[in-house]
Amino acid sequence: MESDFIKITENAISIEETSSLVGSPSAGATSIFVGTTRDSFKGKRVIKLEYEAYVPMAEKELAKICRDIRKKWNVVKIAIIHRIGLVPISEASVVIAISSVHRKDSLEAVQYCIDTLKATVPIWKKEVYDDGHSAWKENSECSTKT
Repeated sequence: MESDFIKITENAISIEETSSLVGSPSAGATSIFVGTTRDSFKGKRVIKLEYEAYVPMAEKELAKICRDIRKKWNVVKIAIIHRIGLVPISEASVVIAISSVHRKDSLEAVQYCIDTLKATVPIWKKEVYDDGHSAWKENSECSTKT
């Protein structure tokens, strides 16, 4: 039975809770990706990120990613949680956890998941710098680029 958990939230993401969502007696591996806010970008000091999303479309795209993963890899459970709103330095903005019988499937599926999420899901981020300036960041992996 498929077990996918998708959530877009303004609250802090617990890595431990996300991991527990994909636990299963049939899983021999759990792979986790945690994307965090770093403190610099091209020499500028970043103090926080602000994320916005078109939530209904983002949830549909995340569900599609889960379906695609299940077609390509033998996974047991999938959890994808993305934060929106203000995300301070060092806090998680996205956590992906995938369990599988064998590690190869979950490792490859997690990489596919984050790469595809960044390319297709309508979630945007603004970097806020210590000098008071900010910039909306274009995702270089986005498939809608011209």
